[in-house]
Amino acid sequence: MLITETVRVALDALRVNKLRSLLTMLGIVIGVGAVIAMVALGNGAQQQIKERIARLGTTVLQIDPQRVSTGGIQSSTTVKLTTKDVDMILARSPNVVAVNWCQDRNFQVVWRNQNTNVQVTGTAANFLEVRGFHLAAGRMFGAAEEDGRRKVAVLGSEVLTLLNIESPERIVGEQIRIAGRAFKVIGVLASNGVTGFGDGDSQILIPFQTSRFNVIGTDRIDDIWALVSTEDSLGSAMAEIQASIRRSHKTRLGAPDDFRIRNRAELLSTLSETTATFTMLLAGIAGVSLLVGGIGIMNIMLVSVTERTREIGVRKALGATRLNILLQFLTESVVLCLLGGAVGIGAGMLGAQQFSRVMGWRTMTDVQSIIIAFGFSSAVGVVFGVLPARRAAGLDPVEALRYE
Repeated sequence: MLITETVRVALDALRVNKLRSLLTMLGIVIGVGAVIAMVALGNGAQQQIKERIARLGTTVLQIDPQRVSTGGIQSSTTVKLTTKDVDMILARSPNVVAVNWCQDRNFQVVWRNQNTNVQVTGTAANFLEVRGFHLAAGRMFGAAEEDGRRKVAVLGSEVLTLLNIESPERIVGEQIRIAGRAFKVIGVLASNGVTGFGDGDSQILIPFQTSRFNVIGTDRIDDIWALVSTEDSLGSAMAEIQASIRRSHKTRLGAPDDFRIRNRAELLSTLSETTATFTMLLAGIAGVSLLVGGIGIMNIMLVSVTERTREIGVRKALGATRLNILLQFLTESVVLCLLGGAVGIGAGMLGAQQFSRVMGWRTMTDVQSIIIAFGFSSAVGVVFGVLPARRAAGLDPVEALRYE
């Protein structure tokens, strides 16, 4: 029996049992589709994180107080960050082009009959420049308003939702009350999303001097943000900042730092590795359904061999070799997996699009994942089709003809 005839016989056998063939393919369709959709979700999340951090800038360093260990006991640091540290950084760090500082506390905020508890951040006027935020409406307060301790505020985008405000333009120029004090809203920030450095959308910005003397009532700084000239100079800038603050704090030689410097570029790398691992986990879980589909194919093919025992005996009696019978049943198994894989690719891409459209999740279909899923489905057809094919090829023609 020629190879082309063997393939034709295998395809005829699949056409005769259309419903059984479709149900057998279903496991492969679900497996391949799930792998492609899950990888698309993982890739979309990874790309979204990269874009958010890149939008805020990878040349920004964050400095905040750090707990230090005294005599093996973990205790709160007694040294605080202040504007003196900021001045020292600016004076002794040539690779730092700008510095922003802030202090924050949660306060009750009231607008008309709406109220919420939200983070209020006292910060310098260069907040937008250093932190990479943008305005959706209005303006940012200036250095003169900061020095004059003016009661003006810039709202984060999520604060509007918390106060049931329809649009940014609606609140600009209105009065709100922060911790019982009246503030005029002069601007609204555009959304930046959660980036791993806190949720910048759920905060209200006020001038640092206003916060220091009228709201929070302390000169303690919770965070210092340093804008570095280039990514290549990040290492040098970190060393300069470390030396500057140690000098400002008069830290003894060999004593640990009482502050921490965080790098967004390092965070980007860490988050990328985490999301890549998460994507592989999702793909692995989805890949289990491919194995289940392969077991289903093997089960159906074994049943098919039993049902067609007399047919196999007739073919062997007419001259079909063991190889012909082996190829016939193996072809049936592989064709089921290839067709299931092809349909699964379409289902996976469609599923990823639906996740994005209906649920608003970011998805990115990966060509590599499509190739791997399709190749794996083909391998499943070969691996799980070998046993039924070998059983069929090993049947004795005389015994097969006697089979009832």
